[in-house]
Amino acid sequence: MQINDKVENFTLQNQDGKEVSLTDFKGKPVVLFFYPRADTPGCTIESCGFRDAFEKFQKQGIVVLGISRDTVKDQKKFKDKYDLPYDLLADPDMELINRYDLVKPKNMYGKLVKGVKRTTYLIGPDQRLIHIFEEVKPEGHAEEVLTLLKAHAKK
Repeated sequence: MQINDKVENFTLQNQDGKEVSLTDFKGKPVVLFFYPRADTPGCTIESCGFRDAFEKFQKQGIVVLGISRDTVKDQKKFKDKYDLPYDLLADPDMELINRYDLVKPKNMYGKLVKGVKRTTYLIGPDQRLIHIFEEVKPEGHAEEVLTLLKAHAKK
C-alpha cells in the first residue's frame, strides 16, 4: 500500500462484538493503530496515549481505532480496564494484520520471534492513505499522529 492509494474496506468486530467497517467513517480522517497484544506494557502506553489525547482527535473530527489479534473478549477487558474511549477491533484470525503484512521478526528478550509489528496508518476523509508510521515508539505516539494530521489538514 502506497501513500495516496485508496484503502481497501475491511470489517472487524469491536470490543462489543459489533461489526465496524472502514466505510462507516467515509468523510472523516481515520487513525488505524495496530498493536501486538492487549494489556502488555508498550501497548498499554500507546493505547493510553490515544486515550489521553482523544478529545483533541474528536475536536478535529478524527476517528481512532486500535487493532490487534486479540479476541473480542480480550479487547473488551483491555478497553474497560484503561477506560479507552475509542473502539478496539479484534483480528484474532489476523486477516487484516496479514493483509497489511504486519507479521515481522522481532527481537524479544534477545530471542527472534514473529509478531505483529506496531504500525499506524493515517487515512484521509476520502479513504486514501495519508501516512504510515512504521517504527512506532509507544511514548508520545498519539501526539505525533495528531501533529501530522493537523499539518495535513492545513494543506
